[in-house]
This record gives sequence, structure tokens and C-alpha cells, in this order.
Amino acid sequence: MWKRSLILNLLLSSLWTAGGASLAADSPHPSQPARLGPRSHVAFSHALPPLDGTRLQVTTVEVTYPPGGSSAPHSHPCPVVGYVIEGAVRMRVKDGAESVYKTGDSFYEAPNGIHLVSENASREKPATFLAYFICDHSVPLSVAVPKNKSEGDSQP
Repeated sequence: MWKRSLILNLLLSSLWTAGGASLAADSPHPSQPARLGPRSHVAFSHALPPLDGTRLQVTTVEVTYPPGGSSAPHSHPCPVVGYVIEGAVRMRVKDGAESVYKTGDSFYEAPNGIHLVSENASREKPATFLAYFICDHSVPLSVAVPKNKSEGDSQP
């Protein structure tokens, strides 16, 4: 359990750094000179599914959609935490609501969810986000979803 907590703390620290931690004047007393130091807050937190703590690995992928760009339906075998660094992205995982995430927003995708919508929310500007894959086994990070599965067809 402690390894899962450690990985989550490292991931959140990484997201904080990717988000451009701001430096703030920090003076304990008005008569003392101000020191520059980090100011931190939890930007995102989400429970992870049970994972094999002896084999955890985090992989960070930068994804950039050109204006109007999108991905075909797909799935991720591992949990994913995303952080938007530029623009806005529109996302929807099957049975979930469609959401738009803007610069500075974070999001979570459960493992094996069918990602029906993943696209740039703008037709004029690019959108870039970091995807942090938290895996405990060696698998492709993204898997194409057959058309009948993405449309809700219950046939195998």
C-alpha cells in the first residue's frame, strides 16, 4: 500500500511541476527580506485501482492535437491521469459525460474504459496535454477499439 501512495505522491508532484509551480514571496515577518520559495497545493487527487506495487511504472506521454484534431475510439489498459498544458481538449469515456478540460485542468481515466471522444476543442488553436500512464504490467499504452464495441454493440 505504501508503494501505491508513494507513486501517487510522485505523480502529483510531477503534475505540479508540469503545471508551472509559481514562486511566491514568503516572508515570515514584514521587516525581514522576502524569500522566493515554492507555493504548493494539491491540484488533483483520485484513488487508483488495485495495482501490483512491486512492478509499478509511470510513463508520461505528451499528446498534441492540431486545430480540429481528434483520435479514433481507443482504450487504455492502465489508469491515466491527464494534465492540459495548452488549449482545451474534449473527452468522453463510454457511459460518462462529455467534458472539456482547459489549460491547467487535470483528468482521470479508469483502465479499459472505451474512450469515445478525445479531440481538440478548438478549430483555430492546437491543444497539448500530458498523459501519465500508471501501469503494473507491460502492455501497449493505447489499444484501438473495434467500431461495434465503440457504438455499444453487445456482440463479441
